Amino acid sequence: MTAELAFMGVASGVAAALARTAPPVSQVVATQLPDPTPAQILTGEPLPPELTPMRYLTEWRFDLLWVLLCAFGIFFYLAGVHRLRKRGDAWPVHRSILWVAGMVGLFYITNGGVNVYQKYLFSSHMLAHMVLAMVIPLLLVPGAPVTLAMRAIRKRQDGSRGGREWILLAVHSRFAGFVGHPIVAAVLFAGSLLVFYYSPLFSWATTDHIGHQWMIVHFLIVGYLFTQNLIGVDPMPVRVAYPMRLLLLLATMAFHAFFGLSLMTGTGLLLADWFGAMGRPWGDSALADQQAGGGIAWSIGEIPTVILAVVTAIMWSRSDKRDSIRYDRKADRDGDAELEAYNRNLEALQAAERR
Repeated sequence: MTAELAFMGVASGVAAALARTAPPVSQVVATQLPDPTPAQILTGEPLPPELTPMRYLTEWRFDLLWVLLCAFGIFFYLAGVHRLRKRGDAWPVHRSILWVAGMVGLFYITNGGVNVYQKYLFSSHMLAHMVLAMVIPLLLVPGAPVTLAMRAIRKRQDGSRGGREWILLAVHSRFAGFVGHPIVAAVLFAGSLLVFYYSPLFSWATTDHIGHQWMIVHFLIVGYLFTQNLIGVDPMPVRVAYPMRLLLLLATMAFHAFFGLSLMTGTGLLLADWFGAMGRPWGDSALADQQAGGGIAWSIGEIPTVILAVVTAIMWSRSDKRDSIRYDRKADRDGDAELEAYNRNLEALQAAERR
């Protein structure tokens, strides 16, 4: 495990360096291009071909940072599963499948066609946002990476801090307790929509490479925290009852619907000096594309929400069944002493009233 942690340290250093480095694409000074287009002047890159559903699958622009992070995420997760099975412990197969699927989805969103076109189309940007914040966390959270790490990494016996101890320290820190609180996580999840799109953050994330990386990390984390509070099994500083979880989910669903409808019906163009000046010879106008992005925020955002609601309701039902079974077993052990004590109290109260 020491070697694995050292490897993780090196990987973290490489990732930090790559976060500041733009993906390896052919950069050409716009003034040196023959008849530069507005898109080339804005981005320094040639305008991609007209978007079609197939080009979402065939167009790629690899970002080495996310290629490595996704590869490391799969490698270390499967290494933990292998360690458990090697010593005879079981780990649910469906958790491994969901985690790998989430990492593959993250790889595609950060390197595939959606990533290629989101610089030129607001609708593609919104699609990336919705997948990062709502779809990928829905796959990663059931993977329970913290629980896996707690079981796979050996506890230090000499009082020093190893990987397991540092993870526990982070999970139970005050900062994690604050941002991971269900209400705070819900506010971050929903409030980020307004703060991001109606502030200079949107321009920074669109025009600057570091801003783009920050956007990916931010939406991924807030989506993960929110989903973890609803259906996660990993340890959390604060847990709320299932009715409260459904209430928070309904509130964020309503907020997402309002945000999407406002974009669908709005006539003001966000980041007009970028999307409005792109000069694309293909596709819808910038405003029509933004309205399509609002439809994506509303429709695609609702699908994971419904899935979350169903999963939360199922977990609630199973929790009630477990409580009922636990109560029945306790009653069998003590001869239902709790119920008998309750009945005796009622009889005593009735006797006191008759006197």
